[in-house]
Amino acid sequence: MSTDTFRAIMARKSDAGQSVALEMIREADLPDGDVTLDVAYSSLNYKDGLALKGLGRILRTFPMVPGIDLAGTVRASSHPDFTPGDAVVLTGWGVGETWSGGFAERARVKGEWLVKLPPGLTARDAMVIGTAGFTAMLCVEALERHGLAPGAKVLVTGAAGGVGSVAVRLLSRLGYEVSALTGRPAEADYLRGLGATHIVERAAYAASGKPLQSETWAGAVDTVGGTVLANVLAATAYGGAVAACGLAGGSDLPTTVFPFILRNVALLGVDSVAYPTARRGAVWTRLADLLTAEDFAQMTREVGLEEVIALADPILKGEVRGRTLIAL
Repeated sequence: MSTDTFRAIMARKSDAGQSVALEMIREADLPDGDVTLDVAYSSLNYKDGLALKGLGRILRTFPMVPGIDLAGTVRASSHPDFTPGDAVVLTGWGVGETWSGGFAERARVKGEWLVKLPPGLTARDAMVIGTAGFTAMLCVEALERHGLAPGAKVLVTGAAGGVGSVAVRLLSRLGYEVSALTGRPAEADYLRGLGATHIVERAAYAASGKPLQSETWAGAVDTVGGTVLANVLAATAYGGAVAACGLAGGSDLPTTVFPFILRNVALLGVDSVAYPTARRGAVWTRLADLLTAEDFAQMTREVGLEEVIALADPILKGEVRGRTLIAL
């Protein structure tokens, strides 16, 4: 095999629609950028499932390598901040959507998108965390800025998924009383192992409820959206806050203004795609400090690149537990 060729999942589009396949490609097939990387690991996220299935208009240009995050080492660089051998991580910035991403053994990106791995965090660790864990940390920090303190009762929705699993672990480790909402009762022991003290059946929040409900939660991390988020807002206590980062249950929000104007509840939107590069390093450092090797092992399933396409349906159906690490 030529050193210029490497494996990649390629999404292509024709009159018949989108197709994805594992192919051999060359560096010339990658977009222009000032840093070329040898990708060690990527991970599978909900958005990647949408991209692989051609749903949600995730992929905007073709041909395209999907994969919204990656970690590895710098192979070549004309960017002043990076030299060959640097260990780096990349999440967000439209990679895997408008720019070829992490489902390949090599990538070429813009140096301004990269973060050097903090001490003690390997490329593998970084992709166990990935976009999902990075987003979970941003949600936790949003709740902290609002004033939530350890000991407060918090709810995590979609708790057995990627963002939810890391959010449960982080909040528990920081001293919060964590309840985990899930539609998968079989995952109760897994969630308790991450630190959840209570398991909440998703059915209790899946149907339309009263616009104001019993004040149960000081705060919440919501990965689901839709009716679940509306019910979480209605059950949030006076002065509480909900950090919302997902829409697995729908993009609509069938709620009223009552939680906001009668209970002073805050809805905190969290986006990890365009989060400023200058502040990303501190988030990764905090993740490295809070999470342990035991956490990474507990939350992770490792697969090869050749297994990724078949996992698109399960992750979209909510059948994937925790994080799926892709070893390249």
